[in-house]
Amino acid sequence: MPQFDRIPAAIISLTICIALLGLGLPPPAGASTQKNGDKFQALQKKLIEDGFNSQKITRLYSRPQVFFETDGVTILFTYSEAKVDYDQFANNWSIDKAKNYMQTHREDLQRIEKAYGVDSRVITAILLVETGLGKNVGKRSTLNSLSTLASLMYPEIRRTFYKKIPAAKRPPRKKFEKTAKRRSKWAYAELKAFLTYAYQEGFDPAEIPGSFAGAMGYAQFMPSNILAYGKDGNDDGTIDLLTHPDSMASIANFLKRHGWRPGISRKKKEKVIYHYNHSDYYVKTILKIADRLKT
Repeated sequence: MPQFDRIPAAIISLTICIALLGLGLPPPAGASTQKNGDKFQALQKKLIEDGFNSQKITRLYSRPQVFFETDGVTILFTYSEAKVDYDQFANNWSIDKAKNYMQTHREDLQRIEKAYGVDSRVITAILLVETGLGKNVGKRSTLNSLSTLASLMYPEIRRTFYKKIPAAKRPPRKKFEKTAKRRSKWAYAELKAFLTYAYQEGFDPAEIPGSFAGAMGYAQFMPSNILAYGKDGNDDGTIDLLTHPDSMASIANFLKRHGWRPGISRKKKEKVIYHYNHSDYYVKTILKIADRLKT
């Protein structure tokens, strides 16, 4: 996944794949949707001021499945970086799975490799590490996650949210304030990109799943990256990263736009993939998987 804020995207992705898929639950029975809606009042006003249709925004945020996602967003403030075991993706079982995937999607991969000049084995390796070849895309509401994080731009929301963080994991208040302000600014930009993307492609914003950080689809792109690099890989007129061809083409376009060319050296390949995830371990794993897929 193209880099998320200052948290390594690869670790976010792995956390999604392994630990968080069962947590994307709707609000509990009897939850006050009005209370959740109230938390988004200032955010709605800002979105409308920034050009979004007022009726669309008001209707969207009044829906019962749109709520303040405390649990998921809290992870971003209790998270501690740890070394990810990427070797699991290069074991025999994972490689066999990736080879079967390449055979199943051979025509699409060959067509996209020819169109963009990006090695289909590298595309497959990224899909394997990011979401287990499309199996683990996250079950949280992208709208809820980004809206909640963006709302932390408001002091009263930050105060309430800070108290919801488990005491044992709660960061110092000064550190939290600094981090929350920075991430809320980032999240608001991503929220605008997300709504633009959803309305542009004809998707229901309230029904698009993603990670607790707002990453979407088999390729785990942030919304701004979908707008910048997303491609319609199956020529159906829609960019949908919950389809294999569109995810493949979007990854290929991202890598091409960052310098991938047929025949480039391994060192240059590493630099290009590093743009996808700022982790040397991630980069080396992607190329290790790609090498194993040659045999």
